[in-house]
Amino acid sequence: MAYDLITMGRIGVDLYPLQTGVPLPQVTSFGKFLGGSATNVAVAAARLGRHTAVISRTGDDPFGTYLHQELRDFGVDDRWVTAVPGLPTPVTFCEVFPPDDFPLYFYRRPKAPDLEIDAHELDLDAIRDARVFWVTGTGLSEEPSRTATLGALAHRAKAGTTVFDLDWRPMFWHDPDQARPFYREALRHTTVAVGNLDEVEVATGVREPHAAARALLAAGVELAVVKQGPKGVLAVSATGESAEVPPLPVNVLNGLGAGDAFGGSLCHGLLAGWSLERTMRYANAAGAIVASRLECSSAMPTEDEIEAAVTEGAVR
Repeated sequence: MAYDLITMGRIGVDLYPLQTGVPLPQVTSFGKFLGGSATNVAVAAARLGRHTAVISRTGDDPFGTYLHQELRDFGVDDRWVTAVPGLPTPVTFCEVFPPDDFPLYFYRRPKAPDLEIDAHELDLDAIRDARVFWVTGTGLSEEPSRTATLGALAHRAKAGTTVFDLDWRPMFWHDPDQARPFYREALRHTTVAVGNLDEVEVATGVREPHAAARALLAAGVELAVVKQGPKGVLAVSATGESAEVPPLPVNVLNGLGAGDAFGGSLCHGLLAGWSLERTMRYANAAGAIVASRLECSSAMPTEDEIEAAVTEGAVR
């Protein structure tokens, strides 16, 4: 049976401080969670009842074992998450200063295993047959992951819904100019592009949301989704349909992971055939719910929780 969603990209262990408003040198306790944007999107969609899988790689170490256990517990197929001998499973630390300061510290040296995804190891039939296929900008930052990502997109040839999460992380690139040619190539093969203002600027050279959406459509996608932070989200389709949805009021505890919840709910709405506005409202609500919680993967909301937030117009 074809998957509802296959994601391809980062996986790792998130170590989040269990104290808020405390600088990392003074933190005394941490929680351990499954992490990585592509992985969290698969978890978010699985929480909404979707049949999901992840393509990624870990270290051959206890943290890698932990990630497999977590994926299975969340109902995400881990058959394409393989070990890379000699490379450690990545760990990410953060600091939590609500409402809007959440510095991230990535430990992905000498190289993250998820950048060792090789084109020759891909199940291209499964990728082509998935109803939604999701890739990220980080997967383009190094070889062999770059060739594998672009090869998977080319083989899929826009079958079903193919989402490019622009996922710009400047610490993974020397400069934006290096990334742009690969972003342009990925956009040629995708039907949906998703990114915040920084990310759409890297992809298109344009920062104004409506102009950026037009530039993404001109690059070949059928739906452009521009996340505008406190101004909400803008979505514009090639058919002329558009939706601009404000954010839900929420007491933010940790904004990390909100975008991944948004992504999982976006996939759910696209799979369900919802209107663009309904899909954006649900995705916004999912992101707001996770922003009100400390963790990411284990914080992904259920459909009932999202429905309640949309109905109430706020996250309680």
